[in-house]
Amino acid sequence: MVNLKNYNDFLKLFVIFLTLSSIISCSTKSLSVTKIEGKQIPITGKENQNTEIENFITPYRERINSDLDKVLAYNPETLEKSKGKWQTNIGNFISDVTLSRGNTVFNKRENKNIDICLLNHGGIRSILPKGNITARTAYEIMPFENTLFVISLKGEQVKEIADFLIADKKPHPLSGLTFSIDKNNQAKNILVQGKPLDTDKIYYVATNDYLINGGDNMAFFQKGIQKFDLEYKLRNVLIDYFIEVDTVTVKNDTRISVE
Repeated sequence: MVNLKNYNDFLKLFVIFLTLSSIISCSTKSLSVTKIEGKQIPITGKENQNTEIENFITPYRERINSDLDKVLAYNPETLEKSKGKWQTNIGNFISDVTLSRGNTVFNKRENKNIDICLLNHGGIRSILPKGNITARTAYEIMPFENTLFVISLKGEQVKEIADFLIADKKPHPLSGLTFSIDKNNQAKNILVQGKPLDTDKIYYVATNDYLINGGDNMAFFQKGIQKFDLEYKLRNVLIDYFIEVDTVTVKNDTRISVE
């Protein structure tokens, strides 16, 4: 005859064993990465092109290329940043166009006028070649997404701009500001829009979003009283200018002279 007491004790132990086993098996396991593998899959070679994908993007590529390669204006001479100690023809061109077109936006929004435009020599990434000019040309010159800003500076900071340009010895694009360098390497005869600099006056300086944050060591921009985002990309400034004119024109006047 079966001993029911022993049987019940055994059954309890068995149930407890199953319960513990279930809890242990359901507990969260700690996983860790032991090996990472990767390989390069080229997508530009013809042997790797997917016909379906290529057929899908071709119309878009053709439309973009058509827009970029449409002739907008004619440039009678090559403009480049490699020629000129204190200023270059392309620097004069870009700063003049930026001041002029930026002023149409700034004047309409704020009922004020831009006095000076200062950009950075390194921001110009290509020449403006002689011949037909397209939107692609503007992308090559200004490949970055820099936006046009206007910052209000006291006359003291405008003097700092002149001092910086002398010390930096790079032909940064400059418009609206002229001065001479004396024998002691100091700025003299500083004029803003043809008028003597007033150190107590507020001037409005057009530049880009990189420089207003002190880029290229232009710390004077960080002393600005107020800044205005014109929401106008520098590249689009050039494109709009090309669309507006038939022929590119450049002022080759002297902006920084040496005594």
